[in-house]
Amino acid sequence: MRVTSRGARFQEWAALLGNRSKRQRRGEFIVQGVRPITLAVRHGWPIRELLYNADAALSRWARETQEAARAASVAVSADLMAELGGKDEGVPELLAVVALPADELSRIPAGPDLLAVVFDRPASPGNIGTLIRSADAFGASGVIVTGHAADVYDPRSVRASTGSLFALPVIRAPSHRPVLDWAAALRAGGTGVAIVGADENGGRDAADVDLAGPTLLLIGNEATGLTAGWRDACDELARIPMRGAASSLNAATAASVLLYESARQRIAAGRLAPGRAGAAGLPQRDRDGPGAGRQRDHARGQVEGARAGPGNISDERR
Repeated sequence: MRVTSRGARFQEWAALLGNRSKRQRRGEFIVQGVRPITLAVRHGWPIRELLYNADAALSRWARETQEAARAASVAVSADLMAELGGKDEGVPELLAVVALPADELSRIPAGPDLLAVVFDRPASPGNIGTLIRSADAFGASGVIVTGHAADVYDPRSVRASTGSLFALPVIRAPSHRPVLDWAAALRAGGTGVAIVGADENGGRDAADVDLAGPTLLLIGNEATGLTAGWRDACDELARIPMRGAASSLNAATAASVLLYESARQRIAAGRLAPGRAGAAGLPQRDRDGPGAGRQRDHARGQVEGARAGPGNISDERR
């Protein structure tokens, strides 16, 4: 099959990019970009179609991806591929139509090393994708997006995750209630899950909160923070100390700080293997555990006199 006009087939693909209801109704979404497509195939996501540029010779990567995906390949003219690709830098070789996974909390592996990040009512697809990327980088078990939120499968979220969406479970839940029921069931089964929320009025700095055990880490809406239901459910509210002129941290940035702290504590406790060195790698000097005086004293010296930061509140709340 070759698609060269903006007919019904093209309109279906375009709707998957711009219409959340169509994505949900059809149970599929479009994946753009070499790395996200590669990771979707590598992690076994069901690929329903691979669209390819009919007007250019395909690279070795594109040919191998077609073979590995074992999905129907559809030839699409270069101008239409460029339109669906959503980028200015050229015509994509491939685009993937991928099936939506089930929103089942059981997809998140539970146990003594559980670290699930809850993002409550996020308004920005880019923040969702960035948080998923950080959760993947710092060893989280999964991400849960609750309430009336931007769509996890919006192309802006998928791109911002740089493929991490396909590497760990990401679940959508209508509210806090099913997540708290899941946590209660884990506790009843012997997994002592701590529920820790990020909040500017938290009782302790994040470095003083035990994040090495099974944890639900809560990040609130960019403008209004956590709902009353989530706040009431928290065993602990943690704050991120801040200095300088910044009034707040972006929600995804705050999540990254807390995920880093959790990874640092887990490495020190021998519950997480040290990651590779890199932009997001944990340097050796940060591998002391909670209560390690040298690290803690250094950190406190750096933020002496700093105000308590909002942790998960963006400038939109100010």
